[in-house]
Amino acid sequence: MEPITRTIVHFSHALNSTDLGAEVVDRTRYLLLDYLGVAIGGSLTDSSQSVYRMLARSGSSGPCSAIATAIKAAPESAALANGTSAHSIELDDTHQAGSIHPGVVIFSTAIALSEANPEIGFDEFAAAVVAGYEVATRLGMAVQPKSHYELGFHPTSTCGVFGAAVTAAKLLRLTEEQMLSAAGIAGSMAAGSLEFLADGSWTKRLHPGLAAHSGILAAKLAAAGFRGPSTILEGRDGFLTGYSRDPKPGLVVRDLGKSFEILRTSVKPHACCRYIQAPIDGLLELAGEHDIDPEQVARVEVAVLEAGWPLVCEPRERKYAPLNAVDAQFSVPFGAAIALSNRKAGLDQFTEENFSSPQLRSLMSKVVMTKDTRIEKNFPAEWPTVVSVRLKNGTQFEKHIRFPKGDPENPLTWQELSAKFQSLASRIFPASRCEQISNSVRGLNWSARLGDIWKLTARPDSLSAPAN
Repeated sequence: MEPITRTIVHFSHALNSTDLGAEVVDRTRYLLLDYLGVAIGGSLTDSSQSVYRMLARSGSSGPCSAIATAIKAAPESAALANGTSAHSIELDDTHQAGSIHPGVVIFSTAIALSEANPEIGFDEFAAAVVAGYEVATRLGMAVQPKSHYELGFHPTSTCGVFGAAVTAAKLLRLTEEQMLSAAGIAGSMAAGSLEFLADGSWTKRLHPGLAAHSGILAAKLAAAGFRGPSTILEGRDGFLTGYSRDPKPGLVVRDLGKSFEILRTSVKPHACCRYIQAPIDGLLELAGEHDIDPEQVARVEVAVLEAGWPLVCEPRERKYAPLNAVDAQFSVPFGAAIALSNRKAGLDQFTEENFSSPQLRSLMSKVVMTKDTRIEKNFPAEWPTVVSVRLKNGTQFEKHIRFPKGDPENPLTWQELSAKFQSLASRIFPASRCEQISNSVRGLNWSARLGDIWKLTARPDSLSAPAN
C-alpha cells in the first residue's frame, strides 16, 4: 500500500505561506473570526465553566489564555478549554465531505502555541492551520462519515487529533521525521464516542478540546525523541482499518496540493447540528414566503440524510421530547418546530423555556422524519434536504434545499459573518472591543502581531459583561 502517512506528513511539513493563494489566506482569516466568536459565546456554557473550574483547581498556569476569561494556562490546557468552549454551542465550522468540525480543533491548537511563542507570525500560523485542516478533513473523508458514525465515533475528535498534531508540529518547528512520529503518537490518542446522544451529556463538547490537547502533547513527545509508528494511517492495525468498515485510503492523498479543503469548509448560521441546518433553512423560507401560522400546521415532513439519521433522529423518544440543550441541538423535530414558530434558530432559541414549551411540543409531534433517495446522490459533498408543510386546510408547500446557508456555494458574506461574531462576542465584550477584534482579524497580514489579537479576546478581571 502507498505510504499514506509519509505522503501527507511530507506535504504538511513542506507547506508554507508562499503556497497559499489570496483566497486561502482570506478564508483562514474568515474562519478564524468565526472560531473566535463561537469560542467567546461558548465560554458562558455550563460545560465550559466546568473546564475552567478544573483548570483553577489543578493550579494550571502558563502563557496562554482561555478565551473570554482571565485564566492563563499551559498551551495544551488552554487548547483543551478553548476547544471545548468553541464546540459547546454548535455554531462552529463544518467540512461537509468529512462530516467534521476542523476549526474548533485546529485553531485551538494554533492559537495556544502562537501565544506561547510570540515569534510566530501570521504567515507561519496560516500555513500550520491550513495543513491541519488538510489532514483532519481528508481523514474524515477517508474513514467515510456514515461508516465512521456506525461504529460510534465522532470524527471531529478521532480525525481532528491528527490535524492538531500536524499543526502543533509545524508551530513547534519539528523536523519531518519528528512530525511523522507526532502523527504516529496521535493515532493512540484518537478517541471520541457518540454515546452522549443517549442522555444529552456534554462529552461531545469536550472532544475537540481533547483532540487539540492531545495533538500538542503528541508533538511535544515527538520533539523530545519519542517515536510513533510511521504507518499509523495505512497499517494493518492503523487508523483507517480500525475506525471504518469501508475506508477509502486514497482520499487522504488524492489531488493533494491542487486545492485546499479549508475552501470547502462551511460556517453555521443556526445553533445546532449541521445535519439540521438545511431543514431549518427550508422551513424558514416556507414560513417567510407563505406567512405560515404554526397553529394551522397539520404535518411537517423533513428528509434527513442517512449518515445523520443516528445523530438527529435517534433515539426517537428524546428527539420528540428533548430534556436539555444537547438533546435539542440534535433533534430534527425541535429544529423544525423552532424554525416555524420563532422563524429563527440561533443560540437564544435553544433554551429550556423552548424545549419544554407545550406549544412547541405540540408542533414537534407533527414533524415526520423521512429518508429520501433524492438527497443521497451527492452526499457527502452536498448535504441537501426536502421539507414540506401541510396546513389544516389541506394546502401544502414544499422546498428543496441543495446548499444550506453557510456552505461555500451559499456562503455568509464577510458582513454576515461579522454580524454573527458580534452577536456572540457581545455577550462578553462591549461593542467597541468586538469591532476591534473583528477589524484586527480581517486586516491580518504576514507582519501582524498575533499576540495583540489574543490579548483582545482575553477577559481581564475588571471587565464586566455588557448589560442585557
